[in-house]
Amino acid sequence: MDLKGFDQAGRHTAGDTRSVKVMIAGGFGTGKTTMVRSVSDIKPLTTEETLTQASADVDRLIGVADKTETTVSLDFGKIGLNDSLVLYLFGTPGQERFWFLWNGLFKGALGAVVLVDTRRLASSFRAIEEMERQNVPFVIALNVFPDSKDYPVDEIRDALDIPGNIPVVAFDARDRSASRDVLVALIHHLRDRSAAAVEPR
Repeated sequence: MDLKGFDQAGRHTAGDTRSVKVMIAGGFGTGKTTMVRSVSDIKPLTTEETLTQASADVDRLIGVADKTETTVSLDFGKIGLNDSLVLYLFGTPGQERFWFLWNGLFKGALGAVVLVDTRRLASSFRAIEEMERQNVPFVIALNVFPDSKDYPVDEIRDALDIPGNIPVVAFDARDRSASRDVLVALIHHLRDRSAAAVEPR
Protein backbone atom coordinates (compact mmCIF):
# COMPACT_ATOMS: atom_id res chain seq x y z
CA MET A 1 0.00 0.00 0.00
CA ASP A 2 1.21 3.54 -0.76
CA LEU A 3 -0.06 7.05 -0.06
CA LYS A 4 -0.44 8.33 -3.60
CA GLY A 5 -4.13 8.96 -3.01
CA PHE A 6 -3.56 11.50 -0.25
CA ASP A 7 -3.35 15.27 -0.53
CA GLN A 8 -0.97 17.64 1.28
CA ALA A 9 -3.11 17.57 4.44
CA GLY A 10 -3.02 13.80 4.59
CA ARG A 11 -6.63 13.48 3.40
CA HIS A 12 -7.59 10.63 1.10
CA THR A 13 -8.53 11.94 -2.34
CA ALA A 14 -9.94 8.97 -4.22
CA GLY A 15 -11.52 5.57 -3.76
CA ASP A 16 -12.90 3.83 -0.71
CA THR A 17 -11.70 3.87 2.87
CA ARG A 18 -8.15 2.63 3.28
CA SER A 19 -6.83 0.84 6.30
CA VAL A 20 -3.19 1.09 7.34
CA LYS A 21 -1.27 -1.02 9.85
CA VAL A 22 0.91 1.10 12.14
CA MET A 23 3.32 -0.17 14.78
CA ILE A 24 3.68 1.54 18.15
CA ALA A 25 7.13 0.52 19.32
CA GLY A 26 9.73 1.55 21.87
CA GLY A 27 11.50 0.43 24.98
CA PHE A 28 10.07 -0.98 28.17
CA GLY A 29 7.95 1.61 29.99
CA THR A 30 8.02 4.30 27.28
CA GLY A 31 4.21 4.61 27.10
CA LYS A 32 3.15 2.39 24.19
CA THR A 33 0.09 0.93 25.90
CA THR A 34 -0.85 4.36 27.25
CA MET A 35 -0.76 5.85 23.76
CA VAL A 36 -2.89 3.09 22.24
CA ARG A 37 -5.41 3.44 25.05
CA SER A 38 -5.61 7.21 24.78
CA VAL A 39 -6.03 7.48 21.02
CA SER A 40 -8.07 4.40 20.06
CA ASP A 41 -11.66 4.89 18.89
CA ILE A 42 -12.52 1.44 20.22
CA LYS A 43 -11.81 -0.22 23.54
CA PRO A 44 -8.25 -1.39 22.94
CA LEU A 45 -7.10 -4.94 23.31
CA THR A 46 -4.21 -5.10 25.76
CA THR A 47 -2.22 -8.04 27.04
CA GLU A 48 -0.81 -6.55 30.21
CA GLU A 49 0.19 -8.77 33.08
CA THR A 50 1.28 -7.83 36.58
CA LEU A 51 5.00 -7.58 37.16
CA THR A 52 6.10 -9.93 39.93
CA GLN A 53 9.23 -10.37 41.97
CA ALA A 54 10.02 -13.46 39.89
CA SER A 55 10.74 -11.24 36.87
CA ALA A 56 12.78 -8.66 38.77
CA ASP A 57 16.08 -10.07 37.53
CA VAL A 58 14.81 -10.27 33.93
CA ASP A 59 12.93 -7.01 33.38
CA ARG A 60 15.12 -3.96 33.78
CA LEU A 61 13.13 -1.61 36.00
CA ILE A 62 15.76 1.12 36.24
CA GLY A 63 13.91 4.39 35.72
CA VAL A 64 10.49 2.71 35.79
CA ALA A 65 10.42 1.35 39.33
CA ASP A 66 6.77 2.37 39.75
CA LYS A 67 5.64 0.28 36.77
CA THR A 68 3.32 -2.54 37.91
CA GLU A 69 2.22 -4.10 34.59
CA THR A 70 3.85 -5.09 31.32
CA THR A 71 2.67 -6.02 27.83
CA VAL A 72 3.38 -9.69 27.14
CA SER A 73 2.11 -9.95 23.56
CA LEU A 74 0.65 -6.85 21.91
CA ASP A 75 -1.71 -3.93 22.25
CA PHE A 76 -4.30 -3.30 19.56
CA GLY A 77 -6.38 -0.24 18.80
CA LYS A 78 -8.06 1.52 15.90
CA ILE A 79 -8.48 5.16 14.94
CA GLY A 80 -10.10 6.85 11.97
CA LEU A 81 -8.07 9.94 11.07
CA ASN A 82 -10.78 10.97 8.62
CA ASP A 83 -13.61 9.41 6.61
CA SER A 84 -11.17 7.74 4.25
CA LEU A 85 -8.25 6.60 6.41
CA VAL A 86 -8.31 4.13 9.30
CA LEU A 87 -5.19 3.20 11.24
CA TYR A 88 -4.89 -0.15 12.98
CA LEU A 89 -2.43 0.26 15.84
CA PHE A 90 -0.25 -2.62 17.02
CA GLY A 91 1.76 -1.95 20.17
CA THR A 92 4.85 -4.09 20.67
CA PRO A 93 6.04 -5.57 23.95
CA GLY A 94 9.00 -3.59 25.23
CA GLN A 95 11.10 -5.93 27.29
CA GLU A 96 13.79 -8.09 25.76
CA ARG A 97 12.28 -11.48 26.62
CA PHE A 98 9.33 -10.78 24.28
CA TRP A 99 11.27 -9.35 21.33
CA PHE A 100 10.88 -12.62 19.42
CA LEU A 101 7.26 -11.57 18.78
CA TRP A 102 8.29 -8.49 16.81
CA ASN A 103 8.89 -10.19 13.46
CA GLY A 104 5.30 -11.38 13.24
CA LEU A 105 3.87 -8.10 14.43
CA PHE A 106 5.76 -6.08 11.79
CA LYS A 107 4.41 -8.00 8.80
CA GLY A 108 2.32 -5.67 6.64
CA ALA A 109 3.11 -2.52 8.63
CA LEU A 110 3.23 0.63 6.54
CA GLY A 111 4.97 2.70 9.21
CA ALA A 112 5.73 3.01 12.90
CA VAL A 113 5.90 5.36 15.84
CA VAL A 114 8.90 4.81 18.10
CA LEU A 115 8.26 6.10 21.61
CA VAL A 116 11.25 7.46 23.48
CA ASP A 117 11.67 8.37 27.14
CA THR A 118 14.35 11.08 27.19
CA ARG A 119 15.36 9.98 30.69
CA ARG A 120 16.28 6.55 29.27
CA LEU A 121 17.20 7.00 25.63
CA ALA A 122 19.00 3.67 25.43
CA SER A 123 15.75 1.81 26.14
CA SER A 124 14.54 2.59 22.60
CA PHE A 125 17.75 1.84 20.68
CA ARG A 126 16.56 -1.68 19.91
CA ALA A 127 13.25 -0.44 18.47
CA ILE A 128 15.03 2.00 16.16
CA GLU A 129 17.43 -0.71 15.02
CA GLU A 130 14.47 -2.95 14.24
CA MET A 131 12.81 -0.26 12.10
CA GLU A 132 15.99 0.15 10.10
CA ARG A 133 16.53 -3.61 9.78
CA GLN A 134 13.00 -4.22 8.52
CA ASN A 135 12.98 -1.03 6.43
CA VAL A 136 9.86 0.33 8.15
CA PRO A 137 9.51 4.14 7.94
CA PHE A 138 9.07 5.72 11.37
CA VAL A 139 8.80 8.89 13.40
CA ILE A 140 10.22 9.48 16.87
CA ALA A 141 7.72 10.44 19.58
CA LEU A 142 9.27 11.86 22.75
CA ASN A 143 6.88 10.96 25.56
CA VAL A 144 7.02 13.79 28.10
CA PHE A 145 7.08 12.51 31.67
CA PRO A 146 6.75 14.85 34.70
CA ASP A 147 10.50 14.78 35.38
CA SER A 148 11.66 14.70 31.75
CA LYS A 149 14.30 17.21 30.71
CA ASP A 150 13.65 19.42 27.69
CA TYR A 151 16.58 18.49 25.46
CA PRO A 152 17.08 20.25 22.10
CA VAL A 153 15.87 18.09 19.20
CA ASP A 154 19.32 18.13 17.60
CA GLU A 155 20.80 16.58 20.73
CA ILE A 156 18.12 13.89 20.69
CA ARG A 157 18.87 13.15 17.03
CA ASP A 158 22.58 12.84 17.75
CA ALA A 159 22.01 10.60 20.75
CA LEU A 160 19.64 8.32 18.81
CA ASP A 161 21.79 8.50 15.66
CA ILE A 162 18.86 9.23 13.34
CA PRO A 163 18.96 11.33 10.14
CA GLY A 164 17.40 14.75 9.81
CA ASN A 165 14.54 13.60 7.59
CA ILE A 166 12.93 11.55 10.37
CA PRO A 167 10.40 13.66 12.30
CA VAL A 168 10.87 14.05 16.06
CA VAL A 169 7.72 15.07 17.95
CA ALA A 170 7.29 15.73 21.68
CA PHE A 171 3.94 14.68 23.12
CA ASP A 172 2.07 13.33 26.13
CA ALA A 173 0.94 9.74 25.51
CA ARG A 174 -1.98 10.22 27.93
CA ASP A 175 -3.48 12.95 25.74
CA ARG A 176 -5.69 11.78 22.87
CA SER A 177 -5.19 14.91 20.77
CA ALA A 178 -1.41 14.84 21.20
CA SER A 179 -1.25 11.15 20.35
CA ARG A 180 -3.38 11.74 17.26
CA ASP A 181 -1.01 14.51 16.17
CA VAL A 182 1.87 12.03 16.31
CA LEU A 183 -0.02 9.66 14.01
CA VAL A 184 -0.78 12.51 11.62
CA ALA A 185 2.94 13.36 11.59
CA LEU A 186 3.65 9.75 10.63
CA ILE A 187 1.13 9.86 7.77
CA HIS A 188 2.69 13.10 6.50
CA HIS A 189 6.14 11.47 6.70
CA LEU A 190 4.93 8.46 4.72
CA ARG A 191 3.29 10.73 2.15
CA ASP A 192 6.50 12.73 1.73
CA ARG A 193 8.56 9.56 1.29
CA SER A 194 6.09 8.27 -1.28
CA ALA A 195 6.18 11.55 -3.20
CA ALA A 196 9.99 11.61 -3.16
CA ALA A 197 10.14 8.04 -4.47
CA VAL A 198 8.17 8.94 -7.63
CA GLU A 199 9.89 12.27 -8.38
CA PRO A 200 12.00 12.17 -11.55
CA ARG A 201 15.73 12.19 -10.93
